[in-house]
Amino acid sequence: MGRSGRVTLSDVAKLSGVSRATVSFVLNDDPRQTISPATRKRVLQAARDLGYVPHGIARALREGSSRIVVLNVDRGMEGNFSRSYVRGLDEELAEHDHILLVRHGHAIEESTQKVLDTIAPRAVLRLGDVYMEGRAPDEDDRESGFAANAALQIGYLAEKGHTRIAMALPDHDYPLTEARLGFAQDAARRWGLPRLERFVVPRPRSAGAAAVEAFLAAHAEVTALAAFNDDIALRSLTALRDLGRRVPEDVAVIGFDETEHGSLYSPALTTVHIDAETLGRIAARNALGIDAGDLAPVPGRIVVRGSA
Repeated sequence: MGRSGRVTLSDVAKLSGVSRATVSFVLNDDPRQTISPATRKRVLQAARDLGYVPHGIARALREGSSRIVVLNVDRGMEGNFSRSYVRGLDEELAEHDHILLVRHGHAIEESTQKVLDTIAPRAVLRLGDVYMEGRAPDEDDRESGFAANAALQIGYLAEKGHTRIAMALPDHDYPLTEARLGFAQDAARRWGLPRLERFVVPRPRSAGAAAVEAFLAAHAEVTALAAFNDDIALRSLTALRDLGRRVPEDVAVIGFDETEHGSLYSPALTTVHIDAETLGRIAARNALGIDAGDLAPVPGRIVVRGSA
């Protein structure tokens, strides 16, 4: 056994009669190495007999959990919200001697469990769940959750006099798509508007132009597009330009969750800016069992440019 009292790879190698490298290959289940079943069985038995614990989780077992917080970010969540949320979460965790691990994309249950088994995180968060919090604001309610930010987009178009609005959606299903549509429909109802139309703006550019052309031909009364995010808004702007439609004179376009690309387009993209840094800090404190104190979310705001 190692001089520190902790069982090491060398201890397992000595008991099983193989090299330290072979022990590492077996315990890490390295797919690039071919290990005989008999050798694999001998190494695993030696590890069990010695009570070997990988160094990465030894501290976690002593404390009950590691000083790592895992954040799962679903596809389609890229934008100012996710960037600012991660920044706040990371900085607040660092101030309390914890580390943030961010996982992007759809995580299958098996791979997620491997992460949990390996690092024993203090907490596991999902960005989409945070995005769903909050309601649309009224006179006494200034929550800055997803519903309120979605309502900002529709409310801006309504205040500009648009009564027939369509939601421009991505060509892939994202976890928040239906929730986003529901919040937008609720906002339209509160403004006394007809139910929002919906259509998909796909890739590539030619397909996007064809989709926008077909939609507007069937819905000539629509004068504004509220896009799922800035990416879809820019696809819509490109399609309208290709079709010879004037923006915003013929059709107005507004994005959501501001990205830097919108300001570079002509006309520059009007969009909804969402700063979630404080939400990230609050989430960090909640995960660590610390009172949020006077931290309060910052409401979203409209970035007015030329497209709407």
